[in-house]
Amino acid sequence: MAKLIQLLQGIATTIELTGDDLIIGRLGDCGLQIHDGLVSRKHARVFKKGQTYFVEDLGSGNGTSINSKKIEGPVALKNEMQFKIGPAIFRFEDLAQPSSQRNSVVAGHLAAAGAGGILKVEVDDDDQRSNTQTSHTTGFGKLNVNPESKLKAVLEISRALAGAVELDLILPKILEALFQIFPFADRGCVLIMDKALGKMVPRATMHRRSNQDETVKLSRTILRKVLEEKTGILSGDAPNDPRFNSSESINLLIRSMMCVPLIGLDEMPIGVINIDTQNTFNQFNAGDLDLLMVVAGQAAMCYEQANLLVTAMEKQKQDKEMQIASEVQRSLLPTALPQIPGWEFFASYDSAQEVGGDYYDAFFVDGGKKVCLAFGDVAGKGVPASLIMSRIATVVTNVMTFVGDVQEAVQRINHQMCTRAVDGRFVTFVLSVIDVTSGEMTIAIAGHMPMMIRKNDGTIVEFGDEIVGVPIGVIDDFPYEIATRVILPGETCVIYTDGVSEAMNPANDLYGVDRLRQRMQQSTGGNAEELGKVILDDVRQFADGRPQNDDITIMVFGRK
Repeated sequence: MAKLIQLLQGIATTIELTGDDLIIGRLGDCGLQIHDGLVSRKHARVFKKGQTYFVEDLGSGNGTSINSKKIEGPVALKNEMQFKIGPAIFRFEDLAQPSSQRNSVVAGHLAAAGAGGILKVEVDDDDQRSNTQTSHTTGFGKLNVNPESKLKAVLEISRALAGAVELDLILPKILEALFQIFPFADRGCVLIMDKALGKMVPRATMHRRSNQDETVKLSRTILRKVLEEKTGILSGDAPNDPRFNSSESINLLIRSMMCVPLIGLDEMPIGVINIDTQNTFNQFNAGDLDLLMVVAGQAAMCYEQANLLVTAMEKQKQDKEMQIASEVQRSLLPTALPQIPGWEFFASYDSAQEVGGDYYDAFFVDGGKKVCLAFGDVAGKGVPASLIMSRIATVVTNVMTFVGDVQEAVQRINHQMCTRAVDGRFVTFVLSVIDVTSGEMTIAIAGHMPMMIRKNDGTIVEFGDEIVGVPIGVIDDFPYEIATRVILPGETCVIYTDGVSEAMNPANDLYGVDRLRQRMQQSTGGNAEELGKVILDDVRQFADGRPQNDDITIMVFGRK
């Protein structure tokens, strides 16, 4: 038996087609009367010819439409076909005809956002608000999905997302699964919070229909409510829902929609899933909303896991690159210190991070008659400091190759570093040249701590305090001064960075220069290497397990 199902003002009515001709209009003698100014007195008729039913407009003022297009002449009705007369929507059902199988017919029209840019997402800027959640169902029934199918679909989406690591592939998979769970869904989209922009942006979209405007419009009011209250929103009857702009649902033919949040690991929304249907006779219900919330929870977890995995992989890559950078930086330090009869040299470099800003070098100059010692500490730590460190290492080598005078050399080094200086990146620096025959040492100090010398009687003196100038890279053409002193047999010199003097223990106490001086006095070590290791061991013992907060570099040298 054929029949019409009429939807008018949210009420569903079934009209059995018992005769061969049904007149629809405003007059009382019509077989189906509709009291509305948009309906003509005799508007249209549904008639049977042979085994086929037809709908025909009777010259009405507003016309009769199928799929938003006015019909001209009789149009054969097929099972589940819909047509509109004024405010009323009709669905034709004939059990003698096979189902239109809409879901399988249009399945080929599924499309992801990146495939040609067919589907857009817009947020409707309406100001209407509602504090209630709508779950309207009428006599048209619920979506044609049984619990077994839903459970199967949830399991399938879990399997589909399991192990997925590419974020751009996860979200379309979610929508594909949802379109299987809800066969009457027409459009779907996933919005993800873009932290840089501070707003939700569409990351995946999908649709079934290819012959209509596929723009997905979201009510700003509903989107705000979903995000602020972390709850799902269901509208089973969008045209009559006050949360929608009245023109929005009519123009886009949205009959029912659901919007749910994607909750991240920190219990904050990371995005939303929105799906809607234009199907007049199948609206979403509370059970569908519950199911979508479950799917959203699973999807959010998979998305977060994939995000964490991507972050971990990026961290691995960065760690590997930092390891390479560390190896490159250490290659700039001398692999071996000068071996000179009657002299001892020791140096140690321990960065707080993979790379650091401390620097030292020791090499022969003047045909091997003298030794140049360079020692520096770049302001800051990490990669920026390491880049400055590599530059000054190159500059020192180039300058000392052609300049023998310490005062001229330090001024040239400062000039080159000032030429391409980076704001806030200066270098405290010590440059000394030692005549290995006479023991005479000439030194220039640019913003660094004075050299500490342990004399033969065990007393400690600070050498160079009166000539300390500004750090390298601060003031171009600064007139650095020099100091000269003969290192006597048995004397040992120590140059250190503030990673030593400013090392801290769990109680936030500083190691300090006084403790360094005391350790040098108490040490009975007879050579530079032993004294250097004693100082380093004492610094670590003082720190008592507290993580190192700055690069620790020390250079110890002296005459036997």
